[in-house]
Amino acid sequence: MPIRKLLIANRGEIAVRIIRAAKELGVKTVQVHSLADQESLAVKMADEAVNIGPPHAAKSYLNIEAILNAAKSTGADAIHPGYGFLAENANFADAVVAAGLIFVGPNGHAIRTMGDKVAARVAAEKAGVPVVPGSGGRIDDQVEARMIAGRIGFPVMIKAAAGGGGRGIRIAASMEEFERLVPQASAEAQAAFGDGGLYIERVINNARHIEVQVLGDGKHAVHCFERECSLQRRRQKVWEEAPSPVLPDDIRAKLCASAVALTEAVNYSGAGTIEYLYDDTSKEFYFIEMNTRIQVEHPVTEMITGIDLVREMIRIAGGEPLRFKQSDIKKSGHAIEVRINAEDPAKDFMPGPGTISNLRIPGGMGTRFDTLLYDGYQVPPFYDSLLGKLIVWDETREQAINRLQRALSELNVGGLKTTKTLHQVLATDSDVRKANFHTRWLEGWLEANAIRLKEVDAT
Repeated sequence: MPIRKLLIANRGEIAVRIIRAAKELGVKTVQVHSLADQESLAVKMADEAVNIGPPHAAKSYLNIEAILNAAKSTGADAIHPGYGFLAENANFADAVVAAGLIFVGPNGHAIRTMGDKVAARVAAEKAGVPVVPGSGGRIDDQVEARMIAGRIGFPVMIKAAAGGGGRGIRIAASMEEFERLVPQASAEAQAAFGDGGLYIERVINNARHIEVQVLGDGKHAVHCFERECSLQRRRQKVWEEAPSPVLPDDIRAKLCASAVALTEAVNYSGAGTIEYLYDDTSKEFYFIEMNTRIQVEHPVTEMITGIDLVREMIRIAGGEPLRFKQSDIKKSGHAIEVRINAEDPAKDFMPGPGTISNLRIPGGMGTRFDTLLYDGYQVPPFYDSLLGKLIVWDETREQAINRLQRALSELNVGGLKTTKTLHQVLATDSDVRKANFHTRWLEGWLEANAIRLKEVDAT
């Protein structure tokens, strides 16, 4: 049954994005918000808004009971979780369905399977998808961990069995270092996810991070090609693009086909992302995880395919089958997204909320700015520092970077420091322009360009 009224259980730019997609489908919207977000753009845009608690996320955006009560009181028949917060919480997905509502995303079983790194690895192997050599399952015993690490060979990566976002990850170059880091990784995983379980995998040196966008309706799946997400700081993406500038067509075909196979194997419904490490030297790729939600970087895929991924999520959740065959989906040109955060690159990315003034949003051909900002908006200090995403498209990657430089020069966010200066400098770097980077490249680049960032900031 088509969705009539959609509650958005999130905030910020993704809430704005979902509201726009819903309105284009003729779906009424309900925006839940904390006390700190009562003047947010999403609240102003939605048809209805419900205060669900104080600023602290645990008492508002993570409060399942408050969210379900808001849906009941407003007559919403569906909930979209966005990304972050409860988006990959299987218990939340189950609770939504148990309350007689539609969850815009996969079911709780799929979230549990693909959200647990060990279970996801097993599912990938069964689907014939290559995985990084590592532990065959979850590890809770340090003696067992030592044996497996010795068999894999150093360096090894220690990861939380549950969760993501770089939490709980440690890299050990020797057994001595490994023994010291395992308890730290387990403690951090326990604190972040309530689960101290770990798994271990080989470190792929100078790997690239490539992910495939998929859509499924529970029976069939398609891919919308891949994204290159190798420019990362502390394992957090800062610059994403589609398609990957280094992937040969034959490898692209195999990579995307493997993502579809895994998506169908777990009867996935909605939009999801299969993430891989790609060894540019050997031309081999390895599955690392699946994100069972819409991604921050989804707009670059929309720009090269012309498919509105959020609208498709809503349609699929409302009972529609996939509207596309794989042969219907074509890619065109090149798109780049850069994240504009309320952080100061010249001061080790120190966050700094403030009141927005003199906001100027870039426009023109192939230019898009997904944001939560408006003049006079007070950015709260309680949440993620993402202010918006500047996305550009052009016929070639070189032209897309040139367009990005032009759009960045137009962008103005007065009242606080942002990462705009970082992207201005990155866009002029010869290695970036040649796509000569990997997942650890940016960390070294930031050290080498610290003075330059300060100089650009001063101007």
